[in-house]
Amino acid sequence: MNDIIVAKFGGSSLADSNQFLKVKEIIKSDSNRRYIIPSAPGKVHKNDHKITDLLYMCHQLASHRLNIDDVYKIIENRFLNICKSLDLKLDIQEILDEIKDKIQNGSSKDYAASRGEYLNAIILSSFLDFEFIDSKDIILFNDKGEFDSKATEIKMQERLSNVTKAVIPGFYGAKSNGEITTFSRGGSDVTGAIVASVLNSKLYENWTDVSGFLVADPKIVDDPKPIEIITYKELRELSYMGAPVLHEESLFPVKKKGIAINIKNTNSPEDPGTKIVDDLYPLNNTETITGIAGKKDFTVISIEKTRMISEKDFLRKLITVLETNNISIEHMPSGIDSISLVVPASQLNSKLEKIIEEIKIYCNPDSIIAYPNMSLIAVVGRGMIRTKGILSKIFTSLSQSGINIRMVIQGSSELNVIVGVENADFNKSISSIYKAFKN
Repeated sequence: MNDIIVAKFGGSSLADSNQFLKVKEIIKSDSNRRYIIPSAPGKVHKNDHKITDLLYMCHQLASHRLNIDDVYKIIENRFLNICKSLDLKLDIQEILDEIKDKIQNGSSKDYAASRGEYLNAIILSSFLDFEFIDSKDIILFNDKGEFDSKATEIKMQERLSNVTKAVIPGFYGAKSNGEITTFSRGGSDVTGAIVASVLNSKLYENWTDVSGFLVADPKIVDDPKPIEIITYKELRELSYMGAPVLHEESLFPVKKKGIAINIKNTNSPEDPGTKIVDDLYPLNNTETITGIAGKKDFTVISIEKTRMISEKDFLRKLITVLETNNISIEHMPSGIDSISLVVPASQLNSKLEKIIEEIKIYCNPDSIIAYPNMSLIAVVGRGMIRTKGILSKIFTSLSQSGINIRMVIQGSSELNVIVGVENADFNKSISSIYKAFKN
């Protein structure tokens, strides 16, 4: 581990020249910020367009042999305006013309989509006077389009060994034949994590337009507290339950090396943000919960059968019915003579009656009832394991708000507690739980 900081800046952080100025000030404020990963420009205002969306549109038009001039002009103007406002001596027009020509003449979808990051990186490297390194030369994919971590590590270490400061575009790499290949949307997070991992950096900063993660959804809870420190496991639990967090793949390269991630706000760089740390990081006992998140629209299939536990093949039969109907099981709480299957309503569509009938035939239960319109709410935190009265606090808050708890699930790790409520009580439940713990 060394003093290197790898900093990734999202689309909102580099949407226009004013944002570029903020980013430069942030980078120059710490000489350890030596490797910078930019996203494509995001929206400047609410009714604006993300550059990547416009590039996808250009590819779609070109693939149908339609004119792309009007859409591409919007892209051109954004980059030209940034360069002009920053007074850069960079012939970006020549690069823009080359990209347009390739898109019009049948370039791949991945090539078109990646050009926002490519252009932003060229501009940022010129503005910072850092070396530009094209991701296609150091982020490698195999012939199947799968990321090749070993080949990437060798190539990247070789290329960066004598480079002290560089701007590396996010989101894409290339196959051995040079064909541009992208990660899924949000993939600039992944690029940053890969660079941080290969360089064994002391910190991976992810700069965006929010000051880290919040304990609860601000659309549901007024002014929720920020999360100062969160472990990888806690983050994964909250992410799985629908909380908006980092691109999931971006966690694995840095987690493997034990590198901390700091989510920071480009517009408020003085805010501490949220630090994502190793699961063995010392616990701060002042906080009993880390976050609250939830998802709506589940159906619970409740099954009862006397002496169910003595039938060794009962669960296999039950799961087979769901598997053959291509239905995933979110949770499966059980008792001695009962079991409930929590499944996403979106997967059921018109299959519910068919599934119930097959369970009756295959498993011969005493009763089977389906409860639709259910929500799951997860209360997550390492501190819950050592703190008495957590469940009591959750249940009391919901009871006092007149909310009927339909189900309770707690994993063996005791990292989270999940309560099932009706969809109609979703927002009210999250607000009630948050109020019970906010002090």
